[in-house]
Amino acid sequence: MITFETEVTRIDAQQWRALVQASSTATWFQTREAYDFYASLPEMMTPFVVAVSADTALQGVVVGYITCDKNPLKQFFTRRAIVIGGPLLDDNISDVALEQLLSALRQRLQKHAIYIETRNFNDYSRWRLVFERCGFAYQPHLNFHVDTSALSVIESRLGKGRKRDIRTSLRDGAVVVEHPSTEQLHQFYALLRHLYRTKVKTPLFPWQFFERLYELSTSHFLLVEYRQQIIGGTVCVALEGRTLFEWFVCGQDGEYKNIFPSSLATYAGIRYAANHEMPRFDMMGAGTPNENYGVRDFKARFGGRLVEHGRWLHICKPILYSIGTLGVKLLKKI
Repeated sequence: MITFETEVTRIDAQQWRALVQASSTATWFQTREAYDFYASLPEMMTPFVVAVSADTALQGVVVGYITCDKNPLKQFFTRRAIVIGGPLLDDNISDVALEQLLSALRQRLQKHAIYIETRNFNDYSRWRLVFERCGFAYQPHLNFHVDTSALSVIESRLGKGRKRDIRTSLRDGAVVVEHPSTEQLHQFYALLRHLYRTKVKTPLFPWQFFERLYELSTSHFLLVEYRQQIIGGTVCVALEGRTLFEWFVCGQDGEYKNIFPSSLATYAGIRYAANHEMPRFDMMGAGTPNENYGVRDFKARFGGRLVEHGRWLHICKPILYSIGTLGVKLLKKI
């Protein structure tokens, strides 16, 4: 018998942990800890979870959040459900169970979101037909996975230019701060907010998001300090024993001679993964194929493997989706 659940407290915690440990699609973002983190930020997002079981054995879990632009005029057109990492699935989940999971997800979110988007960090190709039957369209999207099984592997695959940037940065006084103070966190957030306002041009979570994230034992803020000022850094979350995910990264590149904070920050994350027995460093996205994307060029020089695991998209409200998509495109051109 196949059943599904949408109340987090009714999902067996032991089975959930076991599924995370066993599944090839596991990420930090599909853990109970991730759900609880989202739930701690009610002013920013509304968490959701859907789980499916077959004969009482947990087969799949989807964790995500609903968010929108806080501008009153934009809220109605920007309600979106985001599933970072993609669904957590038993490697042997049946098509019927997966269909039930996706149908329950659609039913749970249909009235609350304009669209549902899963940002996949693992390979879901074996289930593509099932997703498409359930109304989820595949969207090509690239990513880099860096092999961090050993420091020697990292060094052998790192690009020459990137090695030079890191070497000169450390030589001329930049240092990596693994346990930053609150003041240093504020300095980093100011840099990140400037980046999102001037280049990324998409909303950045408020300060409280990063403040709460810093409290988690599985989060790692690796900041770059130079002349007693934070000039860059990376924010990562860890699926212990598996993967370190680089969620945010920024740096004041080009402002200091021989100092390359963005490169040093990402390199610090890569080394952190290797030193803490996490054999993969996930760069969490490298844009869409066949489109110029400077961030992809930056990420490519760290010796990672380019993968295309894509995204699944289900549009709940087509008219509002079209209006919102047009608005985002116009905003990025300003």
